[in-house]
Amino acid sequence: MAKTKSAFFCQECGHEAPKWLGKCPSCNAWNTFVEEKIVTTKSSTVAFSANKAVKNEPRLMQDISMADQMRVDSGDLELNRVLGGGIVPGSLMLFGGEPGIGKSTLLLQFAVNTSSKVLYISGEESEQQIKMRAERIGINNQNCFILTETCMQRIFDQIEVVKPEILIIDSIQTLYSEEIESTPGSISQIKECTAAFLRFAKDSQIPIFVVGHITKDGSLAGPKVLEHMVDVVLHFEGDRNHVYRLLRTVKNRFGSTHEIGIYEMLSSGLRPVLNPSEILIGNNPDALSGVAIAATIEGIRPLLIEVQALVSTAAYGTPQRSSTGFDLRRLNMLLAVLEKRCGFRLGVKDVFLNIAGGIKVVDPATDLAVVAAILSSNADIPIEKSICLAAEVGLSGEIRPVNRIEQRVYEAEKLGFSKIIISAQNKGLDKLRENLNIEVVACSKIQQVVKALFS
Repeated sequence: MAKTKSAFFCQECGHEAPKWLGKCPSCNAWNTFVEEKIVTTKSSTVAFSANKAVKNEPRLMQDISMADQMRVDSGDLELNRVLGGGIVPGSLMLFGGEPGIGKSTLLLQFAVNTSSKVLYISGEESEQQIKMRAERIGINNQNCFILTETCMQRIFDQIEVVKPEILIIDSIQTLYSEEIESTPGSISQIKECTAAFLRFAKDSQIPIFVVGHITKDGSLAGPKVLEHMVDVVLHFEGDRNHVYRLLRTVKNRFGSTHEIGIYEMLSSGLRPVLNPSEILIGNNPDALSGVAIAATIEGIRPLLIEVQALVSTAAYGTPQRSSTGFDLRRLNMLLAVLEKRCGFRLGVKDVFLNIAGGIKVVDPATDLAVVAAILSSNADIPIEKSICLAAEVGLSGEIRPVNRIEQRVYEAEKLGFSKIIISAQNKGLDKLRENLNIEVVACSKIQQVVKALFS
């Protein structure tokens, strides 16, 4: 006999309480508790998803073979890079992003182009809508099955029939279990459905992609435990008014969490951008002040990005500080260094900073390019377009070294730059200058950088 009880869940963080509360004690959000009915039975929802599961026994670590964890090539170089080299069997991957950003398009493009047997489960679109988009992208996989279903029990019945090698769920908020009375998208349904897919993925070694909605604050909808349960959390970012999209890793148990993949949205689908430095650097033939090129690194990939700055006299007495794609507190620190250590009077001027391409950078090697762009705009003197910079700026005005300087220099040389300014404290400068078609300028103070740029 099933037992029914009621509980109150916070819609922001998933905190459970026996009674309604005005303020959530976990996330401090107000008026977010909703009552949900919970039905408990002797056989949980997870049971039917693992009815043929093998009983696990303790094993010595040295007896565990890594051959079972061979990665599967997705056929997409950018997706492989973000996942750490390919898809790990038995992994559960959560895929989030804003509505209309291209989540379903990217996963459908992967499903119709891979050589594996794929079961694409959609709870939001009809079969005709999916087929229409697939024909626009181009269907190269003859083993791609489409299922439009939202009931968990019926989904697992079809999985037993099809026996796919890869599973795609679009989306987890539309699914429901018949054993829980709450509506689809509620905290209880999301937790129970995700737990069922997690257990199924580990027992069957089938990788599963799960699409998740996001809230108006940009976080994944549902309980926070959802991100803890899955193996990989990917965010698809970008402005819908622009053609470029960024696939960023937020969590990855099988690789780095600093990788990004860049795609270009076309009428025929998403095209991977293999050389993102070319699209992140402007092609304006005119020399403009306030523009500097920084050699940064995202994960294992070197990137050259364009830093734009605008310095103007404060119109209302109080100077403004605004930054897009760069930490505002670090910008204020760099402005204080220029004011105190170098004598540039920027305290009474407005400073606006922008990282072109809509990306966000946290690499400290961008500091020197930010300083150069600010000084260029302040003096209204353009920096030569063949110069790039890669160094950190300390509080005493010194130019500090950054890691993996060789990759930054080689990337700048590959894109045709003739000069790169780095820290004099970087080791192996003499060896670095050998067999290069780019001039490596080593500086130890900001004053030397100013002389090298504006002499």
